[in-house]
Amino acid sequence: MARNRLKKGRDVSGILLLDKPAGMTSNAVLQRVKRLFFARKAGHTGSLDPIATGLLPICLGEATKVSAYQLNADKGYQVTIKLGQTTTTGDIEGDVVQRRQVPELTSTQLEPVFARFIGEISQIPPMYSALKKDGQPLYKLARQGIEVERKPRLITVFSIKELALRDDEIDLEVICSKGTYIRTLAEDIGEVLGCGGHVKVLRRILSGMFDINAAVSVERLEKIRNQASAEALDELLLPMDTAVQDFPVVSLNTDMAFYVRQGQAVRVPQAPTDGRVRLYTGENEFLGIGHILEDGRVAPKRLINQPE
Repeated sequence: MARNRLKKGRDVSGILLLDKPAGMTSNAVLQRVKRLFFARKAGHTGSLDPIATGLLPICLGEATKVSAYQLNADKGYQVTIKLGQTTTTGDIEGDVVQRRQVPELTSTQLEPVFARFIGEISQIPPMYSALKKDGQPLYKLARQGIEVERKPRLITVFSIKELALRDDEIDLEVICSKGTYIRTLAEDIGEVLGCGGHVKVLRRILSGMFDINAAVSVERLEKIRNQASAEALDELLLPMDTAVQDFPVVSLNTDMAFYVRQGQAVRVPQAPTDGRVRLYTGENEFLGIGHILEDGRVAPKRLINQPE
């Protein structure tokens, strides 16, 4: 029994902020991290394209139960748009399908262009995306030369900040809601400018409460692992409740915590009146996520299994 458990990996839980390298899929990076930690369970909180680098929060063990809340978090990116060329994929990996003259541009001219994309806008997902049609990822259909109709999605762009402007390239910082396709945004900006464009470089710098400055590279993980045991990597993990720091806190006394762990709702004085909450015991032990019922009681939503 113990031998079978050992083969499956360690029961390690927490959140790793990884700086994803270019040229790897998010799943390939996830599997490498899982092996380095020798973890039984792992999941990421929103994939990045292979060409993209940057912040990829990875949840290990029980932290996978809060990963969905990071999927819904706002994101921040630094992107370089190559103007004058449109590609099959909307990024540098695709074949160039059209070339156009790039006009002389100034920051003053770009401001009203960016303003058109600020706020809630409709965006059509690209064919080269992981969205599925009848169970088939769109990018697989696109590689077969098949294009299907995609329904527009409402997304929100909170800000677009110019970082640098060169003859045929623009560096931008974009803060946006989940589900925003930066490739589509780059193409749309290029069309407004009359010359087309595609993503040349893409780096995620924000994901909810998490910042790229706190992320570690795969190389650093491998260096630590080569010099020590898998347990040495655990010091890099954040507590799992950091993924939901924007949720209000509800503290439960011993009796309340007991009933919540049994799946029952409890009435907590001065609890929020709606929405999701973070649940803790009186000893500040994180229990998981709760939500407020219509009658004001606090009910369990996603509880964390406590270590034995």
